[in-house]
Amino acid sequence: MPATDAREAAQEVSAPGRVAAPGEGISHEELALAARNHGLPLEALRYDVTPPGLHYILVHYDIPAADADTWTLRIHGRVRTPLTLDLAALRALPPVTHRVTMECAGNGRARLAPRPVSQPWLVEAVGTADWTGVPLRTLLAEAGVRPDAVEAVFTGADHGVERGVEQDYGRSLTVQDATAADPEVLVAYEMNGAPLPPQHGYPVRLIVPGWYGMAHVKWLTDIELTDVPFTGFQQAVAYRFRRSADEPGDPVTRIAPRALMIPPGFPDFMSRTRVVRPGPVRLEGRAWSGRAPVTKVEVSADDGASWQAAELAAADGGPWSWRHWHTPWTATPGRHVLTARATDAEGTAQPLTPPWNRGGFANNEVQRIPVVCQ
Repeated sequence: MPATDAREAAQEVSAPGRVAAPGEGISHEELALAARNHGLPLEALRYDVTPPGLHYILVHYDIPAADADTWTLRIHGRVRTPLTLDLAALRALPPVTHRVTMECAGNGRARLAPRPVSQPWLVEAVGTADWTGVPLRTLLAEAGVRPDAVEAVFTGADHGVERGVEQDYGRSLTVQDATAADPEVLVAYEMNGAPLPPQHGYPVRLIVPGWYGMAHVKWLTDIELTDVPFTGFQQAVAYRFRRSADEPGDPVTRIAPRALMIPPGFPDFMSRTRVVRPGPVRLEGRAWSGRAPVTKVEVSADDGASWQAAELAAADGGPWSWRHWHTPWTATPGRHVLTARATDAEGTAQPLTPPWNRGGFANNEVQRIPVVCQ
């Protein structure tokens, strides 16, 4: 099929991005996305390290059928020594393990009004894992990055069409970010001490601590060093903060601060409203930020009218992992709205109202949990 015909066919089956009309409900297409992609059950915030089956998942296209015996990673472009590594060669290099909290850039999208039409995340698109692999800077040092290289472009094996553009999923980092010692980017082949599950990028993926999930390219097959910025769809079109469709927007990068609470008590099946008994209740959860360390978590039992400081645990998981927090609450009969908010070392606190943009990115509005005490 000629290139022009292929582009027209792609555009025919792939609608442009849009914002839902007033009163428009979740579509069948969005429900299909929600069935393929799942968030973290909030009660799983009890785990320091998220079990792989509970960690959030977002798959843009299909999960590729990967064969570890034939998989290779190609490093080429503006390098002195192009490399092609198989999995055995990658595993033969000295490994490192980083505990990293990962969050989808679209987390909170479904809570916006008007709602951007896409994967309808509420607040659960997050997880923390121990990722093992080889530092990207080690591989790039072996390849020898040329002085004129400005970006490293990462391509995964998943292939699809999005807003009329047929593509392999691809993202880039500046050479400075790609070779940084902190945060140290990983080419990872293990999750929580075991080979990556298929949905998490088997056999190899990228881990970019502190960045939203779109940067952590899964099913990684190709790294190209370029002397010009990458203009692929996922970099230049998607994952941009825009208020209107015709502006270029700023890129989505690091994770905004967020605290989540483990819902106390027990839930109603449909509404998820929590039921607790009168008396002492332990409120607890996790907090994180990809911009600066979390320094404070506050909790409200009256939907933000008043706040009390929670006790924040030490950052035992490292600088790029969430931190546990807890505080006591005395439940009294009636209805309550529990809220938690995080503040990081830059002084950035979660907002009480959502920051809106057309893509629904980085909505770190505070979590609200309706509770009935009886």
